[in-house]
Amino acid sequence: MSESPSFDPKMFNANWHYPTNIRQGLGRIAKLPTFCKELGMKAPLIVTDPGLVALQMISEAQTNCQNDGLNCGVFSDVTSNPTDNNVENGVIAYQEGGYDGVIAFGGGSAIDAAKAIALMVGQQGSLWDYEDVASNWRTVNTEKMAPVIAVPTTSGTGSEVGRASVITDPQKQVKRIIFHPNMMPSIVILDAELTIGLPPALTAATGMDAFSHALEAYCAPYYHPMAEGIAVEAIRLIKNYLPRVCVDGEDLEARAQVMVASSMGATAFQRGLGGMHALAHSLGATYNSHHGLLNAILMPYVLKANKSVIEVRIERLARYIGLADCTFEGFLSWIVELREQILIPHTLSEIGIDASKTELIGKMATKDATAGGNPITFSEGQYSKIFVSAVNGTL
Repeated sequence: MSESPSFDPKMFNANWHYPTNIRQGLGRIAKLPTFCKELGMKAPLIVTDPGLVALQMISEAQTNCQNDGLNCGVFSDVTSNPTDNNVENGVIAYQEGGYDGVIAFGGGSAIDAAKAIALMVGQQGSLWDYEDVASNWRTVNTEKMAPVIAVPTTSGTGSEVGRASVITDPQKQVKRIIFHPNMMPSIVILDAELTIGLPPALTAATGMDAFSHALEAYCAPYYHPMAEGIAVEAIRLIKNYLPRVCVDGEDLEARAQVMVASSMGATAFQRGLGGMHALAHSLGATYNSHHGLLNAILMPYVLKANKSVIEVRIERLARYIGLADCTFEGFLSWIVELREQILIPHTLSEIGIDASKTELIGKMATKDATAGGNPITFSEGQYSKIFVSAVNGTL
């Protein structure tokens, strides 16, 4: 049910300046050349993925920029879990084409790769020199970083409002976080019309990824009440609108609300992430599975493992979002029901992951950067136990 008597597209047209310059509204992609010029770009490089590059939205964006006098190129050698090699190839394409800015166009993988490319075009070191460890970010030559416009085409990762990129290291089979405060895109275009046509399964998985960001940020043990407030409202929007958009992919009001909730979730996780992401990163690097789907499957198992610390907090959240049963168990049951409603698998085994690498996944999860934000500091054995529960469906 809509929160307003009737859907008015003009309501979904606004300029926000938090956490960066956001141009939100239906059809805002038409202003892409104008936004490029605002940042001084004369030759932007669109960075996208092989699936999107064949679609009309990419060719239209490129043509629109070219017709407005911009020398606009396209780079699409980006895998679903982008690697350092993807970033290196993007840097080569950027430099050989003489480009002066990046348009990050697509889902989280393309946007993460694009932000890393924009960072690396002006650096002398290797990508891993700028991993989010200690004070590595202070060694970045910020003057030579390329400006970025982010155009998300899914509603999940929220990478468009993030200051980091998650890049896979194939040699070590781990995901690493590349960070710098200036990696935050200078302009973000939130145009829900670009998500029309996204299949229901991908709509569900990315929407649950946004949910996981907001929920883990809400449960993180750090003091950041502003982020906590954003997380709570993002969860309410997802509760109200994700089921709608999974039923009717052309419901523009629902598309717009979930897209905004995605950006809110990523803004909130400045407060921290946790065990869902520690396990999802480890599994994604090992099995090359979809990140949002992994978070969606892992969610109730990690929540239950954290119950002793987060129960009161979850009960408060359940009241805010209007659940009939505001106990911890009621909230957990609602998550399971939501996943069933939007056809998210209940177990990791349903997506081809077994328990043969239990010890490895437990070790990897404890070392993941997001593990530090979990309400409880889980050991390798505890992460392994959660993993096995998610494989078998034991709640």
